Amino acid sequence: MQNPIEIYQSADGQAQVEVRFEQDTVWLSQAQMVQLFGRNQSVISRHINNALEEGEINIKSNMQKMHIASADRPVTFYDLETIISVGYRIKSAQGVAFRRWATARLKDYSFNHAYA
Repeated sequence: MQNPIEIYQSADGQAQVEVRFEQDTVWLSQAQMVQLFGRNQSVISRHINNALEEGEINIKSNMQKMHIASADRPVTFYDLETIISVGYRIKSAQGVAFRRWATARLKDYSFNHAYA
């Protein structure tokens, strides 16, 4: 995969999210999770904070700051483990569909990268 960004679109076409592939995982910002799960920012933020407080995820391995062209400061991105955690907490069928899509893409990426 030369360009590690793909577009995920839900089966119903309601959610469309630009997904960044890096470090053998996918990365989404909170704003992208809002689009993906159809919940507001405060709900997404609360679930991330709860997962952190409960030790389900940690800041060092599950989050990273990235500079993106449309932002004036670094944006925090969250890995697939965090995205899955949020999806389970809001009981989202969309989260399950995204996890399956992302996992399949990561397998393709890993296979192609290993044999490139």
